[in-house]
Order: sequence, then structure tokens, then C-alpha cells
Amino acid sequence: MAGGGMERWCWAAVAGAALGLAVALEALPWALRRLRAGRRRRPRHEVLFFPSQVTCTEALLKEADAGCAAGPRVCGCSLPHGESALSRLLSVLLAARASLELCLFAFSSPQLGRAVQLLHRRGVRVRVVTDCDYMALKGSQIGLLRKAGIQVRHDQDLGYMHHKFAIVDRKVLITGSLNWTTQAIQNNRENVLILEDEDFVRIFLEEFEHIWEEFNPTKYTFFPQKKSSH
Repeated sequence: MAGGGMERWCWAAVAGAALGLAVALEALPWALRRLRAGRRRRPRHEVLFFPSQVTCTEALLKEADAGCAAGPRVCGCSLPHGESALSRLLSVLLAARASLELCLFAFSSPQLGRAVQLLHRRGVRVRVVTDCDYMALKGSQIGLLRKAGIQVRHDQDLGYMHHKFAIVDRKVLITGSLNWTTQAIQNNRENVLILEDEDFVRIFLEEFEHIWEEFNPTKYTFFPQKKSSH
């Protein structure tokens, strides 16, 4: 009787262990998925504040121009070599692989202009929307971008095109108060938000496409026809 009870207890223990193992094996794929999801790169949410510390960006631009296979280039200038708000902004831009949309009121920063031209030479599709008044000012990068073959559209002086945003590869939004000018980068109190968020990117893309179509050169009316009088 005691021996039979012990035997039944052993079988019950074995059955319980087997059931626990089956449950654990069934839960294993779920646990692995959770583990992999935890290891995935989190969407980018970054804030940059200006004025930017003055650092050398030449090495960053040369490295991007040469390509990673060539290895980093060392710059011999006397500026400090380290990370700054401007270098972070450049790094986000230079990460573009397919497309870059720029919607900028003023654009005169030589470093940012070089980065955009570099992307264009690399085969990234670049489109620029800007303000007609500020694109003509001395130091503007817009003429250089057009000369490089980059598509540029502008308004017709019907109020400022005052946006300041960029979209990288249709998945990263760069927006804030910063005009892309040396004055703003080095002297002004400004902010830039870098967001990898599908909803916000979609909204800003829709706005860009709306403006891009509105500023189609075929719709320009610089020389409106005079109404005939009868």
C-alpha cells in the first residue's frame, strides 16, 4: 500500500515535470521574440541646442565623401575635434541613403551645403523648397545647389516660406527654430528636434509635397498677362 502510494507519487511528479517542460517549450518562442524586441534599436528622439560649440567638421565631411571603406580622414586644422550640435546635425544628414527633402527659409551654412551636395553626388534624391527673397542673399547656398543639379523650388513672394525642416529617407524628421545659416548656428539660441516617428514624418511629408506642387515653376506668374480692355 505504501509502496503503491510512493509509485503513484513518482509518476505524478514525472507527469508534472513533463507538463512544465511542455509549457516552457511552448513559451520559448514568445520569450525569444520579447528578447529580440528588447534588443532592437530604439527610434531616434534627439534634441540639439544652438549656438553650437565650434568644432572641426572637415574630418566628418571628408570621411563621408571618401566613404567608410577608405577609413577616417584626419584634419590638421586648429579647431577642437569633438562632437557638437552642428556635427550631430551633419551626421544625421549624411546618414541619408535614398532621399532628402529640405524645406528651409534661409540656407547659407557652407558645411550643411557641402553635406547636401555630397549626398546628391552619392545618388541621394535631394529636393529643396525655399523662400524667394532669402535665396538671393549673398552667401546663400541655393545657387550652388542648383548649379550642382539639385532640384529647387521657391515661392513668389506671397508671404515668407518660413518652414525649417528636413526629412531623411522618409523616416527621420529634423525640425525646429534653426535657420541653416552660420549666424544661427554659431550665435543664436535655437533648437532642433530629430524624430524617427512614422506619424510625424508622414504629416511633414504631406506638407512638403503640397508646397512642392504649389511651387511648381509651370505655375509661376512673374509676368502676368494684362487684361485687355474693350
